[in-house]
Amino acid sequence: MKATAKAHTNIALIKYWGKRNDALILPTNNSLSVTLDGFYTETTVEYDKALTKDEFILDGQEITGVAYERVTEYLNLIRKYGQLGNLFARVNSTNAVPTAAGFASSASGFAALAAAATKAAKIEVSDVELSKLTRQGSGSACRSIYGGFVEWEKGNKEDGSDSYAVAIEPQEHWDIRVAAVVLNETEKEISSRVGMKRTVETSEFYDGWLSGIPADLTEIKAGIKEKDFNRVGAVAEANCLKMHATTLGAKPPFTYWTDATMRVMQTVQNLRKKDIPAYFTIDAGPNVKVLYQPENEAIVEQTLRETTDVSDVILSRVGAGISYL
Repeated sequence: MKATAKAHTNIALIKYWGKRNDALILPTNNSLSVTLDGFYTETTVEYDKALTKDEFILDGQEITGVAYERVTEYLNLIRKYGQLGNLFARVNSTNAVPTAAGFASSASGFAALAAAATKAAKIEVSDVELSKLTRQGSGSACRSIYGGFVEWEKGNKEDGSDSYAVAIEPQEHWDIRVAAVVLNETEKEISSRVGMKRTVETSEFYDGWLSGIPADLTEIKAGIKEKDFNRVGAVAEANCLKMHATTLGAKPPFTYWTDATMRVMQTVQNLRKKDIPAYFTIDAGPNVKVLYQPENEAIVEQTLRETTDVSDVILSRVGAGISYL
């Protein structure tokens, strides 16, 4: 009973920031993302009756502690769903994503884990069911089931049965590009989970953030459908800024930005002043993602690499959904 799955990370253009149920990972708002081909996780899951506990290898290293516990707790969910009893698994993952630095490593990681674990157990699941299962490992991972442009519907039911991701446009719909600007590959001080919880519970700005989501979603979906780059970029950048503003209203306040983050944001704004369309978005970390059009790739990459404290720039196209290797 063995299977290998590959999942790509995704970058939220309309952010997921806040849960209404922590245990089931049910969000307070819909979010919308684009799947990227440049970042991915490949995971092999093998169930073995000889094992007395789960094993987890990441990039050749045996993992223990909190990261191991998250994986084995998630496998417990799969075991319960598939009625596998106490059948333990050997998990071997290769992660082509900087871990815990704001590049959504958990999105590709849990999507690949969910896909490989269900496939190895011969559990037949639809994309919707797989998305629901994946959500319970990492919220944003439910969007990585699909390629292209994806919306995670928050749902309203208490059991989470109506909270899952759906594809709104396929990978081949539109060739836009994303440059991931690497500033700091060390782990961030405040995890997404901790930062999100603090913001929801204490930020005076949080209600304002939520109230603007429906209009942002309507606008960006129309822009994606019509392939209107400036419309999509402007909404994504503004939505990102509003999300990060909520952290400044938390108690105590915090931010994921560094001075290098600010410099890259200014670089992107300066590109627009030179009539080169480019827009930034930032998840829960210091690193910046820059949206741009294919014809401007060379100048965007060069300009970003020349910015102080930029250690790398990784270019991505729109990526594919789950695949089995």
